[in-house]
Amino acid sequence: MSGTDVSAQPEEPEEPEEPEEPEEPERSGGPPRLSKGVPEQSAGAAPAAAPLPPVLPVPPGASDTTRLLCAGTYMDEAFRDAVIDELYVHEERFAAPSLGIDAARVLAHALRARRLELGWAALMLLACVVALPLSRWLAVAYVLPVVLLGIGRYVRRAPLPEWLARGLSLLFRWNGRLMLTLLVVGLAVAAFSGDDAATSFASPLAWLLDSLFSGSSGSGSLGGGLGPGPYAGPGSAAAVSGSSGSSGFAAVFPVWVALLLPVALAVLVALRRGRFAHVLARELSRERFPDVLSDPAEQSDGIRFQRLRHRVRVEQHGPLVMYRAADPFRGAGEAVKPWSLSVELVPRTGRAAEPLDNGAILARVVPLVEELRVPSGSPQTAAAVRDRLRALEIDECVFLPADGLPTRAAAPYDPAAFEAHRAAAIEEGGETRRHFLRIRVGGWNEGVVTTVFVRVHSQGGMLMLEVAPHVLLPLRQLFQDADRIAHRYRHHGHFGTAVWALTHTPRAVGDAVLTLLRGLRTAWRLLTGGNGGALPEGPAASVRELGSFGEASLFQDMDVARYLKSIQDRVAAGVMTALRDAGYRTEEFEQRIVNIAEGGVYVESAQGAVGIGDHNTLISNGDNTIQRDSASKKGRPQRGNG
Repeated sequence: MSGTDVSAQPEEPEEPEEPEEPEEPERSGGPPRLSKGVPEQSAGAAPAAAPLPPVLPVPPGASDTTRLLCAGTYMDEAFRDAVIDELYVHEERFAAPSLGIDAARVLAHALRARRLELGWAALMLLACVVALPLSRWLAVAYVLPVVLLGIGRYVRRAPLPEWLARGLSLLFRWNGRLMLTLLVVGLAVAAFSGDDAATSFASPLAWLLDSLFSGSSGSGSLGGGLGPGPYAGPGSAAAVSGSSGSSGFAAVFPVWVALLLPVALAVLVALRRGRFAHVLARELSRERFPDVLSDPAEQSDGIRFQRLRHRVRVEQHGPLVMYRAADPFRGAGEAVKPWSLSVELVPRTGRAAEPLDNGAILARVVPLVEELRVPSGSPQTAAAVRDRLRALEIDECVFLPADGLPTRAAAPYDPAAFEAHRAAAIEEGGETRRHFLRIRVGGWNEGVVTTVFVRVHSQGGMLMLEVAPHVLLPLRQLFQDADRIAHRYRHHGHFGTAVWALTHTPRAVGDAVLTLLRGLRTAWRLLTGGNGGALPEGPAASVRELGSFGEASLFQDMDVARYLKSIQDRVAAGVMTALRDAGYRTEEFEQRIVNIAEGGVYVESAQGAVGIGDHNTLISNGDNTIQRDSASKKGRPQRGNG
């Protein structure tokens, strides 16, 4: 965690004459907006150069991260179900802040992907249902090898020792593959060899199926497998191989149906994958995705979807954050060592100190942070600067608990209502209603979002500065590879596509059953959950956090460290400037944020003292402990220490 470099801003010696007191801001309409508290430029100072126009950030609904999250709803059914459950099923929950993305558009594609998946699943199961009687139940023979393959995949992920899980998985999977291969080869031989071979091949299968359906294998059941016994049914010899009078194509037709069933399923699997590749190439392409109005997922006419989409878009990017007490910063990502610093407000000698409001302190912080947008180079090279700090965003937000509201629609998202909450929260220092200055940098095309929440509060002659940095980590690698996967499939040869489809066919039927069960579960919860009349709740999940992987590259770690250090240095400098201008001593503040050596920084942290830099010795007077940072410690630094 970084502090400010106070060595570059030494406190000026006190002058015997008392300087003029700054003009008090107007108090008629409550605490002033932060922009009104910015001090005017002192007389005689050089005029500031006109800053470059700020780099406008990409609209959240058109960001590349939103596009990849939409693609993820077609690729990961667990992610899709989680998005639908949070934003569609639980309509009593407020939407979490969606920094850099549009969660409503992700929901639209999640519902569309669910409809498409249900359609493909129904087609696959319909093909199986139709094939069973047409094949005289020979297709049931596929169940055992497919079950073995499924058990092998499950055992591989089971909480077992690595050697045991790998061995059992290989055993089940290769047995399933061998049985499936022998079954297909036997069906092919029987189909191409005529009715006699078909009858001889069907006899052992008929005996097995009849045993399963009738529960008896006595002489009166199937015996030789050619004539109907007293348990004649779907698994009898007559049902499998036909009556004794059938011959020619009628005798081998059931075998052909059983043989072609995997081919039909493979075709459906290939078409389903082709549909996903088509979606990535058209509506989710980089060229067409920014056009929200032409997105077919947005054109759904469902009443419930239209209502919830409007609510999500009102809540996700507003300055009002409705939270649940267990996780107030839901949606901002992973907390990166939040810290707080308290100092005694001691007037400077020879000057009467002025009252120092929270809004006035933050008003000193805002212009210093805004200067991070301006490149430091020459005007000739400034236009070439592409640093993400040029698109830095600063706004004020108010956190309100969701508990106590009668309905979700009763939240004060109206601009006038929010302004009343902001004006009251900035000075009250309440426990549940809190005012923050929110500083956000969306790096890597909103793939890594750094957000710093700043809050100041003065009480009893003490000033408390609270800084809560959060980082949204990159998306899952599967989502990042969506374009690459779709491109590979579209440019795959016919033979490669056929092999891929056939290898993925054994699990297609099981996945289709699970897809239909998940769809039925969602419909059941919508009908019986009673969420529409439930009391409002804060968000339980964030779409952006659900799609995160949890690990960043070294380049991304370095960028996050640079953003955090730059922002926190300016925040600390603004607070120190406000203290000095209001007539308070700053020595204690400088002692709490002090340069140690070679850029090392010590701050009083909510998680303990933090030391950064080589060859440093930090002494904390609070608990009389000493922390030493050895120069021999190498390797990748921990996240957030920058």
